[in-house]
Amino acid sequence: MNVAVAIQGIANLSWLAFIGLIVLVVIRAGRKQPVKGLSTVLIVTLVAAIVLTTVSAGLVFVEPTERGVVISALAPDGYRSEALQPGLSWIIPFFERVEFYPIVKQTYTMSIAHAEGQIQGNDSVSARTSDGQEIFVDSSVLFKIDPQKVIQVHIDWQKRYSEDLVRPLTRGIIRDIVSQYKVDEVVSSRRLEMTQQIRSELESKLAENGLILDDFLLRNITFSPEYAASVEQKQIAEQQAQQAKFVVEQKKQEAEQARQVAQGKADAVVIVAKGDADARLIQAEAEAKALQMIADVLKENPDLLTYEYIQQLAPNISVMLVPNDNPYLLPLPTSGTSTSFIPTTPITPTTTP
Repeated sequence: MNVAVAIQGIANLSWLAFIGLIVLVVIRAGRKQPVKGLSTVLIVTLVAAIVLTTVSAGLVFVEPTERGVVISALAPDGYRSEALQPGLSWIIPFFERVEFYPIVKQTYTMSIAHAEGQIQGNDSVSARTSDGQEIFVDSSVLFKIDPQKVIQVHIDWQKRYSEDLVRPLTRGIIRDIVSQYKVDEVVSSRRLEMTQQIRSELESKLAENGLILDDFLLRNITFSPEYAASVEQKQIAEQQAQQAKFVVEQKKQEAEQARQVAQGKADAVVIVAKGDADARLIQAEAEAKALQMIADVLKENPDLLTYEYIQQLAPNISVMLVPNDNPYLLPLPTSGTSTSFIPTTPITPTTTP
């Protein structure tokens, strides 16, 4: 509670006390009781009430979030040329009064939703684009009164600056700017540019009328039912085309994947075949070299073959039967071994007389 309000409260209590004393004096006078002492108190209370009322009417406390415009019956123009600044100020009682104006940020919203804006119901801005399409714009204007131009605002608009200045000015600028764009530009490619253009134009116009634009918010854009249906059909067609394109691309990828798999298998077969051929070639070359070495050894040692032949025989064989009508495959060396070779010609038994 500020000082001015406190003094006003005390003044009101003084007047109540004065009225109470009057009633008491009347009652005591009706009963023929002495009222001399009460009369003195009554006069003192009256004087105190008048003084306090006068002081409270002259003292004005201005909050830090507001400025005061002094309406004066003694000033030539009917108002003081300077607004009251925050703090306690003095005005001429009963000849001057103060109109308070907030200098904090204020928001004015125009929305299609029934409970969002200052006006109940659909308060969105209806505008037409350059190609004749009707759109509905939801917006919010954030502004404040210029502290240096409070008196101008009071003279031009008084307390009506929101409804009679901000609202119609914003709606008119939105319609003018939207009419310069096509509908697809408004909702996509040039929306930011359009919003910036509205903000710049609105800032200039509000400044001319003593208001400072803090921000302009283009909250939402809706379309007429007919255009919304056509947009939905177009989006469905685009989605279907995109889906078809995706399917074609997927089939291409699958075909490419199959081709790569087949190519990989073919390459694998070629690699395996080449590996087998190289292995066979290496094996043949190794066998040829081995045979050549054997031939060279046999050429130098002709009996080596007979030796190897004998080595392949079982070590316990002492007699080997060969056909008597076939020559020996290999010349057997003559040695003192115990191995005997007996022809397989049947032996004719002899009779002893």
